[in-house]
Amino acid sequence: MAITEDAPPGAEVGTEPGAEGRRLSSPLVLTLTLLLAVLAQSPIRGLLGTPLMQSWMTVFVAVTVQALPFLVLGVLLSAAIAVFVPPSFFARALPRRPALAVPVAGVAGAILPGCECASVPVAGALVRRGVTPAAALAFLLSAPAINPIVLTATAVAFPRDPEMVLGRFAGSLLVACAMGWLWQRLGRTDWLRPPVHGAHEGATKGEAFWNSVRHDTVHAGGFLVLGAMAAATLKAATPAEWLRTAAGNPLVSVLALAVLAVLLSICSEADAFVAASLTQFSLTAKLVFLVVGPMIDLKLFAMQAGTFGRGFALRFAPATFVMAVAGAVVTGAVLL
Repeated sequence: MAITEDAPPGAEVGTEPGAEGRRLSSPLVLTLTLLLAVLAQSPIRGLLGTPLMQSWMTVFVAVTVQALPFLVLGVLLSAAIAVFVPPSFFARALPRRPALAVPVAGVAGAILPGCECASVPVAGALVRRGVTPAAALAFLLSAPAINPIVLTATAVAFPRDPEMVLGRFAGSLLVACAMGWLWQRLGRTDWLRPPVHGAHEGATKGEAFWNSVRHDTVHAGGFLVLGAMAAATLKAATPAEWLRTAAGNPLVSVLALAVLAVLLSICSEADAFVAASLTQFSLTAKLVFLVVGPMIDLKLFAMQAGTFGRGFALRFAPATFVMAVAGAVVTGAVLL
């Protein structure tokens, strides 16, 4: 690049004085944002003072504050287990017969405290280490729903309905085992693309642990905030007549909360508090929400497609949704 004769060494031709200062930088954006907030503080204060916004903020803060401790604990424990417990441990612990390995793997999901963000890579590691896919898929579905942190959070969210804890455990384990056996009978190897490497290979255990914590915190925390916002909006802005109409029809209420669970994509450590806030709906409909969400939602579909292939996800996700709704309804009819 040409340098002018009179210019000092390192000065480039064509660089206008002050050009760097005119660029839009992060401090400038922050300053402009704060300036706009100060200028608009009166309208904002008036908006936040309305009964609708006060109701919205009450529900949002309540859901977030109640769920946050379980989310943090779940992220830390799931990262520790995913990094420091070798996948070969699970392979050695499972029976060799697939029909027996499926329920054992389903029950083993109770030892992985964490959300569905952790269960997908662990299930991928199990398949990569030679575990039968039917057992790995049963573990994938059961782990986010029946681990101790999730069940404890459910008990805290439903203090007057302790049967919800048993219903969630039984319904989720039933669906996980049923899907494992269904895959064993009807699944084809060409539908499943096994993962070729682990998520944290090449890093030290400490690096892998903190990378996992950061990843799960950003993802799970973001979905928690979105879920709390959606629950608050549904609670505060939706006309009560609409909610009563949907909740009053058993079929509509079940399907509505099942679809809502898929769309909200809430972390399993926090979804019980969102479900508890939907007071218009029956316990069975709420149980459907709690069983469907940790097994199939938008983020899970993307993670399953990325780990096992799009062809697998396109077949596995719809079947899981139907099985989860049916299993939760049957469990609710028996226990609730």
